[in-house]
Amino acid sequence: MKTDLTKILSIAGQRGLFLYLAQARGGAIVESLSDKKRTVASASNRITTLADISIYTTEGEVKLQEVLLKMKDVLGDAPAPSSKADPAELKALFEKALPDYDEGRFYVSHMRKVVEWYNELKNYASFDFVNPDEEEGEKASE
Repeated sequence: MKTDLTKILSIAGQRGLFLYLAQARGGAIVESLSDKKRTVASASNRITTLADISIYTTEGEVKLQEVLLKMKDVLGDAPAPSSKADPAELKALFEKALPDYDEGRFYVSHMRKVVEWYNELKNYASFDFVNPDEEEGEKASE
């Protein structure tokens, strides 16, 4: 099954990733990718879809989807290092996967978040992403 990053959410103050299910009166109904527990994410929480996240490079910005696919190419079937890994290990991974990342704006704390998301997607979803351009083409042909 394809993973739609527009429906995968990161919620500030909560560990892990969540799947958007429906709109609720006070926010959104979400389901944890890891344990499948459903909850309501308050509208006052900072909720971000993974599709909206980009990584700074020296040339501009690269969408998170592209970064995750480049990481998969580098890592193969192996998991990414732990988010608690040594900063040098994380930097080495991103130097291989995204050699032109902007060291002045893409910090180790950001790298920790990305590897955490990578491992969660690897374990509970897939790297076969829904391409928004393909989806629009299918809707137009219907």
